[in-house]
Amino acid sequence: MWHRVGHVVVPHSHETVDKVDAAMETSREGMRTLWLSLGVLGLTCAVQAVIVAVSGSVALLGDTLHNGADALTAVPLGIAFVLGRRAANRRYTYGYGRAEDLAGIAIVLTIAVSSLLAAYEAVDRLLQPREVTHLWAVALAAVAGFVGNEWVARYRIRTGRRIGSAALVADGLHARTDGFTSLAVLLGAGGAALGWRLADPLIGLLITAALLVVLRDAAREVYRRLMDSVDPALLDTAERTLRAVDGVRGIGQVRMRWIGHSLRAEAEIVVDSTLTVVQAHALAVAAEHALIHAVPRLTAATVHTDHTAAAGTDPHAALAHHSAA
Repeated sequence: MWHRVGHVVVPHSHETVDKVDAAMETSREGMRTLWLSLGVLGLTCAVQAVIVAVSGSVALLGDTLHNGADALTAVPLGIAFVLGRRAANRRYTYGYGRAEDLAGIAIVLTIAVSSLLAAYEAVDRLLQPREVTHLWAVALAAVAGFVGNEWVARYRIRTGRRIGSAALVADGLHARTDGFTSLAVLLGAGGAALGWRLADPLIGLLITAALLVVLRDAAREVYRRLMDSVDPALLDTAERTLRAVDGVRGIGQVRMRWIGHSLRAEAEIVVDSTLTVVQAHALAVAAEHALIHAVPRLTAATVHTDHTAAAGTDPHAALAHHSAA
């Protein structure tokens, strides 16, 4: 229970790649679950928004914005599947996977605006307390938010387990924890019903804090993606895998970058200088094959082969003057 409540204040990552895996990507059922869940959360937000306009509850406003922000995380994924299917061409030689990063920027801006609006309304209500009307409707909207998130959670978890999608199961657990945010609105309505006028704006501030944590995490992930950041553990895995390939005498630099929700890599390996071109190429292909199997979401790797050289010689001497100082 405390673990779940903790996630209300510290939400899960909103990085798109965390919501994608091979099972969901290749399954129509997985994508149908994703979009149906988006529709249910969108309908929940619409119902809550109507009651916000009628009641003036800033706590419910914050919950509505929170649910809306979570629903919008499906947008980069949808864009990735639509644009990502387009073939690479001579202008976009790596394809259109970077569309996810552009959509991620739009999501961060949306969450930022939502956070500012929720914070402004909650602070204004603290400074100028006003009665919240239609408390029964606010309570029903809070229950609707919980029920909507719980339905989405059960649906995503059930489908994820059936098709073997760890990402979809994780997203379902995320939706389940978000239901507790809606229950917090119910507490605020109860406090207001008992005559505590500050209950609603205080709950609104609590939900605003959750939104700000979402904003921080989303902005950090988008920044890292734009800067070609990867988890160092992936590089460790790649280096161990290359060293284990039969015939590889050593490794040089290994680089990775995300393109959409897929990884591409560049790696340098050292091979015996007596190998023929054909043999060295076969070894490079074997190294790439091993990497694709070992590193999750890796779709291709460019493997450069160096040969063992005598002490004091540099096979790349001709390029030395092009190296950064």
